[in-house]
Amino acid sequence: MDIAALIAWVVTALGGFYMLGTWIQRGGIQQQRSGTSRLPAPVVFGHFALAAIGLVVWIIYVVADKTALAWTAFSLLLPVALLGIVMLARWIPVYRDRATAGVTPAAATADGADDAVPAERNFPLPVVMAHGLFAVLTLVLVLLTALGIGGS
Repeated sequence: MDIAALIAWVVTALGGFYMLGTWIQRGGIQQQRSGTSRLPAPVVFGHFALAAIGLVVWIIYVVADKTALAWTAFSLLLPVALLGIVMLARWIPVYRDRATAGVTPAAATADGADDAVPAERNFPLPVVMAHGLFAVLTLVLVLLTALGIGGS
């Protein structure tokens, strides 16, 4: 189960890394000053940093098979999940506005710095959904592994 959790975590990280790159490329950091982006940079980067640290701890756990590392990784995932829920809640209105405004990601400027369009509006719905589903799967698999259910 530890390898399944690792695979789920890596898939989750790939989706998250794609969204982080999109947000940065489309001017999310600069939009903090204008208030256009609804995703605060400390939340975005905190989510990313804690998830990355947790993934490293999980990789070490897979190699060392020490229960304390599994629980450490799980405890790191809890604030990651909370920050993810906060970002999802702030992203949903932006996604809904996309449909009502008729603005597509292509409407943003070539350099991605259009202050009228929040950077997170460019997140593809399937990526957001897959990221969330794999994140829940990762959390469950890590918890089950830490509890010793399913073997390591």
